Amino acid sequence: MSRPCPRLVVAALRGGGGKTTISLGLLAAWRRRGLSIVPFKKGPDYIDAGWLAQAAGGACYNLDPFLMSRDRIIRSFACRASRPSAQGALIEGNRGLYDGTDEKGTYSTAELAKMLEAPVVLNLDCTKVTRTLAAVVMGCRHFDPGVRLAGVVLNRIATARQEALVRRTIEAEAGLPVLGAVPRIPSQDLPERHLGLLPFQEHPRAQRALDLLAELAERHLDLDRIWALAGSAPDLDDPPEHPWAEPAPAPSGPPLRIGVIRDSAFQFYYPENLEALERLNARPVVFSALDTATLPDLDALYLGGGFPETHAELLARNQGLRESIRRAAEDGLPIYAECGGLMYLGRDLVLQDRVFPMAGVFPVTFGLEKRPQGHGYTIVKADRPNPFYPVGLELTGHEFHYSRPLEYDPDQVELVFEVRRGFGFDRGRDGLVYRNTLGTYTHLHALGTTDWARALVGQAERRRLSRGPREEQNPCP
Repeated sequence: MSRPCPRLVVAALRGGGGKTTISLGLLAAWRRRGLSIVPFKKGPDYIDAGWLAQAAGGACYNLDPFLMSRDRIIRSFACRASRPSAQGALIEGNRGLYDGTDEKGTYSTAELAKMLEAPVVLNLDCTKVTRTLAAVVMGCRHFDPGVRLAGVVLNRIATARQEALVRRTIEAEAGLPVLGAVPRIPSQDLPERHLGLLPFQEHPRAQRALDLLAELAERHLDLDRIWALAGSAPDLDDPPEHPWAEPAPAPSGPPLRIGVIRDSAFQFYYPENLEALERLNARPVVFSALDTATLPDLDALYLGGGFPETHAELLARNQGLRESIRRAAEDGLPIYAECGGLMYLGRDLVLQDRVFPMAGVFPVTFGLEKRPQGHGYTIVKADRPNPFYPVGLELTGHEFHYSRPLEYDPDQVELVFEVRRGFGFDRGRDGLVYRNTLGTYTHLHALGTTDWARALVGQAERRRLSRGPREEQNPCP
């Protein structure tokens, strides 16, 4: 059995070329027309994925050939894009169309497009260029005949004359349709931080920005023609029920309570990771580090990444929660923290001349630099005993952090990961451990590292058994 699945990959010639703008505009405009589109983001991205989810009105899922197998990518895409409420899918690429981690572009957007049999619309940044773009498009079209390059969108157009010249040249010389031309958007409408957009949780007028992009798409893109191209993708085989090949185990008792700190300071959670916990009979208990006075009654705590530095004063002011987390760590509560979560578990966070106290689980003072201290895919090996992973297990993930440890005593900090690719915490090491707490700069995706959810849930189960049955559940904040 098979069923239609309109789908489209939005790609570009480089990172920062404007493909997120086009993707958001398409999603927001199609949503206005009553279409339910499932968004996907290629690569290990949280911020763009968050914006895509807001524009589409539903969760955005990541597809990454470096982090996860081909089978899991196809399963994840098929089961989500083919659900009854979905009318199509949009996949935003990353970097340039053919860019990957090796000379063959093994993990590129182009390879993902071929894997999903999806037509590609190429976003072109037209800043200070005209006819040369036709030569570039011709090269992209013939570089890999297996990639179905279906059309182009002109972005950051300066004048009507430039648009007319570029449009005529590409259609005449490269033989591809121009599907629209979008003018440059003022930077204040979509402000950036570091190497990408400001997270939508921190944007003061996120919905207004999405409304602007929808209007731009309706005015400057041929939405009907682009939708027709998406509809030309081949049908999908009968999709699986879920992206995991393994069946979910039967629940052995009441759901485990795993805390998830999620607010404008800590935003970086893959929806697949939370789904993986739920499949293993865990119930995420979501609360904020900014205004929750004390830790809820939990079997484990999951602290994702984010930007604690932009909320340092509020985090420091919430002394009750900080002390509650430190006491829980002393008491053996399983805690798993990534990147920004690791920073929050440190002793202090130094920003310029100010020192902000954090939870104090790890005796580390963190600070921020102007340049990334770790950026890209990581491979770490658990080479010392720790609460979550067997010694010898290799984990594939990614890191992106401007922070680094400013002060710590190596004799007081146990590091259990050998960094085989990436930077990590310091000196080729990562994975800070204290009792049943583990903090790391490496982010993991549950579809790529299936051990992650099993490890966290396993520790939560042991914690529950050691405490005995609850007499009374604290209310979820």
